[in-house]
Amino acid sequence: MKTIIRSILILFSLLLILISYTSIFGIDTDKFNHIVIKKIKNIDQNLEIDLKTIKLVLDPLKLSLNLKTIGPILKNKNEIIEIENLKSRISLRSIIQKKFSIKNLEISTKSIEIKNLVKFSRTLKNTPELFILEKILQKGFLVGNIKIEFDDRGKIKENFFIKGVIKDLNLNFLKIYNFENLNLTFSHKKDNLQLNDINFSLNDLNFFSDEIEVKKINKDFLIKGSINNTVFDIQDKNLNIFLKNFVSDLKIEKVRLSSKNNFSFKFNKNYKLSDVNIKSEFLIDKLELKNFLGLKKFLPNLKDNILISNNKINLSYRDEELLINGEGLILLQNLNDKIKYSIREKNDLLFFETALKIKNNPLLINFLNYENESKNDTIINVKGQLKKNKQIFINLFSLKEKKNKFEVKDLELNKDYKIKNIYSVNLDYIDIEKKRNEIKFQKKKNEYFLNGSFFNANNLIDNLLISQDNNLDVFNIDNKINILIDEVSLDKSQNIYNFSGNLFLKDQKLTKANLVANFTKDKKLRFTINSKNDTKITTLYLDKAESIVRRYNFIKGFDGGELDFYSSKILNKSNSKLKIYNFRLKELPVLTKILTLASLQGIADILSGEGIKFNEFEMSFKNKGNLMTIDEIYAIGPAISILMDGYVEKNKLISLRGTLVPATTINKAIGSIPVLGKILVGSKTGEGVFGVSFKIKGSPENLETTVNPIKTLTPRFITRTLEKIKKN
Repeated sequence: MKTIIRSILILFSLLLILISYTSIFGIDTDKFNHIVIKKIKNIDQNLEIDLKTIKLVLDPLKLSLNLKTIGPILKNKNEIIEIENLKSRISLRSIIQKKFSIKNLEISTKSIEIKNLVKFSRTLKNTPELFILEKILQKGFLVGNIKIEFDDRGKIKENFFIKGVIKDLNLNFLKIYNFENLNLTFSHKKDNLQLNDINFSLNDLNFFSDEIEVKKINKDFLIKGSINNTVFDIQDKNLNIFLKNFVSDLKIEKVRLSSKNNFSFKFNKNYKLSDVNIKSEFLIDKLELKNFLGLKKFLPNLKDNILISNNKINLSYRDEELLINGEGLILLQNLNDKIKYSIREKNDLLFFETALKIKNNPLLINFLNYENESKNDTIINVKGQLKKNKQIFINLFSLKEKKNKFEVKDLELNKDYKIKNIYSVNLDYIDIEKKRNEIKFQKKKNEYFLNGSFFNANNLIDNLLISQDNNLDVFNIDNKINILIDEVSLDKSQNIYNFSGNLFLKDQKLTKANLVANFTKDKKLRFTINSKNDTKITTLYLDKAESIVRRYNFIKGFDGGELDFYSSKILNKSNSKLKIYNFRLKELPVLTKILTLASLQGIADILSGEGIKFNEFEMSFKNKGNLMTIDEIYAIGPAISILMDGYVEKNKLISLRGTLVPATTINKAIGSIPVLGKILVGSKTGEGVFGVSFKIKGSPENLETTVNPIKTLTPRFITRTLEKIKKN
């Protein structure tokens, strides 16, 4: 009995020692190699594995054997993958029941060059995605751990798990987008891929992300996560790469920004996106772009580049709706202004709202004679929408500066920024000349009505009358405009009253007009335009001509007079005649210089004193583009007569030549004509002086004058003088 007990104790001790030894140190064997090889074949029949001895370690608590082999090599065709170790577990119960099989595999790789891993994967399954990935891969390394479980039939269960680290991965897309030093950790289990601690450089710009998740839902894949960046500069080639598709019309010079971006979206096997949801926060430290705003005439100190700084922007995109809200500083002129904006885009409609606060910068509206006081806040609000046909609808445009208000409602512009329709305009402001303007422009049915108590038209007349440019390019409407304004200022000293009538617009042109007004009870203004076919006839009559004549830069110091103007225009060429009666010239530097150089000092003194009186002035001229060709200017008066011709290039060059003759010389010359002379001037004539010929040439700011005496008058001069004398 003792022998049996001793034998049992020895056996038990040996068993305990064996269990302890196999549990702690394990046993090296190659008996199970064929089983591991078979399981690898279950993954892919072409896979081969070189195994060394397998260490068996007993797990008595779980009644299983743990298998581990170091340094196996996976092979497929000519490609190999070196493995750090391979582990598995075998149930002792299955061995006893002779159902010996490996239930799981754990594979830990060495540091593998990813390009080699992709090549190896292509030997197993050559997909287009793997082919593309191999082409764009530059370098990079991966260390991974794979856990696989097998069912009773030896097939891989869907609960496999993969995790690992990617280091220093470089990718190049289309030789344009360069991903460098991509580092991340990843884990993958059924229908879910998790990427963490991501950081990379894209075209030398650094990005990072805490997490990106890819999850399979039915037949779709859901991707969500975040990508952020600290402050970086985008310039040179990166401007076109990153911003061209978003702001193709803007010529951006530099960008300095930071951002936080959260996103989620789905895509199917055809890579079609759906359920896109993006939320971003941008801080634009600096954005410099070429000035695309044609606003020089409104912002006189407008710079060649626009600088946007300290702009905070929130962007969201969901259900095909884009929302952008932002505010910050914008440098258009010499000092920063503040800007706030909101943009919403959905169903090919873009809604926008902008507020610009201008301070210590000038704002001009020349044709309205308005300039802001830079020390005051000037606030411009614009609210509207851009339609898919590129037409713009402005629900509201307003400008406010202290008590000055400009308001436009329901303004519709076509794709060429021409006014297609407008509902109302309200103007209430004090202009540069300290005059308060109050006018309203409204649409009723299919006609427009311009009404008001006062309007200063000083600058507007320059554009509408003197330039002879009646093409109103800003309008693309065919409507009648009815006008009734109590008082209109023509210049700093001349007003008209009860300004009324109508205008007709067609094809961006003023085709018909009939306007009347009173200077006083018996002094009037009348303006008409009549068009037929390609011919446009314009007439203007004023009982007080000063407000119009002073606008010709070579006629100054004008006083009194009645004006009668007629013009016939065919296409872009016009023939015009201007007549002025009974006026004086008090100040005319060029004429004074001619008289002085000709030693006609007496007449020059008259000019600088009370002025020289003229009975009639007549000017025949042609306009084509910016060139005015003067066929003839003739002026006659008690003291002097002038005949001249030439041309004027607008704002560039004046070139005139002519003859100037004192009245005594004219009388003497005409008196010498037999019979006719006695009838016209009698037998007694003054002693007379010689006349002069002259030339005037140069820019409007720098005219040069030359004078030569003449002993005889040209037949043309005598003929024109006789015509005038006979007429009078």
